[in-house]
Amino acid sequence: MKTEFKRTVFLIYLSACLVLAGTAKNVYADDDAPKVKVGFEEKIGQTIPLDLTFNDEKGQPVRLRELISKPTILTLVYYQCTGLCSPLMNGVSKLVDKLDLQPGKDYNIVTISFNPSENYLMAADKKKNYLDYMKKVIPPSSWRFLTGDSINISRITDAVGFRYEKRDKDYLHATALIAVSPQGKIARYLYGTDFLPMDVKLALNEASEGKTGPSISKLVSLCFSYDPEGRKYVLDITRLAGGGILLLLFVFITFLVVKMKKSKGTEKNA
Repeated sequence: MKTEFKRTVFLIYLSACLVLAGTAKNVYADDDAPKVKVGFEEKIGQTIPLDLTFNDEKGQPVRLRELISKPTILTLVYYQCTGLCSPLMNGVSKLVDKLDLQPGKDYNIVTISFNPSENYLMAADKKKNYLDYMKKVIPPSSWRFLTGDSINISRITDAVGFRYEKRDKDYLHATALIAVSPQGKIARYLYGTDFLPMDVKLALNEASEGKTGPSISKLVSLCFSYDPEGRKYVLDITRLAGGGILLLLFVFITFLVVKMKKSKGTEKNA
């Protein structure tokens, strides 16, 4: 009985390892995989160059060091985007309304256009629209909309690992909030266009203390794949099925162990 049980557990364990290896290959093969073409190559714990200069909504030069003076939510968009940028900015607006932290006091928001052809007039127009859209009244200085030249844009996108591709007049890109400390240290990436206030509050808290939190990107990678054509994350059924198999195997092994213990108890009582 013991030999048969051990053999069964070994076979189940071997099968689980094979399934897990196949799934993990997709999720954790970052070091061996080619560089990300569209999306984020995370750089948690690294520091962005705060000496970079951009133009603010009035066309005046400003350094990131002047704006990231407290925990900051950094977003990269382009103002003429017809795809993911508007949902992202709408998500930020809703987040500000729901978050029980005060912009300008507890945190700042910095939005940078990664399209070098856009100017401060576009940034000013977007800023007005979103400040008017929100229910909460916030200091205009707490959410800055910036534009810049190709050199500074390239430096900030490289610093945060933001990868995108130009397609005619548009860009293929992903969306995320990046929590940055007052020293410019990247604390966390939060993906998507809708955000839970508690997640963002936690990320800002980590940034305020100089901590770096584990990113949810691996979990996202496990369940979702980025579709650059559709400009969104899509559910990966294969990976979910692999996770389901692992769960079933775990339950089955637990059942066998419990049954084995009951058998031993019955034999002793007899």
